[in-house]
Amino acid sequence: MSTDGWDYPEPFIHRVTARAEHIDAFGHVNNSVYNTWLDETAWAHWDSFGFDKQSCILARRGMAVIRAETDYLAASYNGDALDVAVWITAADGRLRAERRYQIRRADTGKTIFRAYWKLVCINLDNGRPARMSPELVAHYVVKDQVRAYLEDTAKA
Repeated sequence: MSTDGWDYPEPFIHRVTARAEHIDAFGHVNNSVYNTWLDETAWAHWDSFGFDKQSCILARRGMAVIRAETDYLAASYNGDALDVAVWITAADGRLRAERRYQIRRADTGKTIFRAYWKLVCINLDNGRPARMSPELVAHYVVKDQVRAYLEDTAKA
């Protein structure tokens, strides 16, 4: 898949397809489904590092969304193939990280959705903030090209 037209360099891309059960009374994909796709994409990204949910469970650590911003730019419909891209855009290696998402139609490349998530590592036993496990530290790394892009846009 080409990365041309993505908001940031080097996206992790996960393809989803809108199905009949995703459609609401207004005839388009329900807003809540987009968050499900973001979560699926986050786990697919996690899996691409060779980790799985079990490693989080064993370490008793997980990342929880503490802030989410979403921009619904256009609707999607039954049968639409969509590419969901994700980037790690900030990580402190201890407690906090950020993910950015962009959803585009696979056929036209048109962006229909963007989201920004702030995350905090939590202890799965009590839900309180806790230091990231080594697996989380290894996963939540801002790629060099993404970091450079973010720095360049901050200067502009």
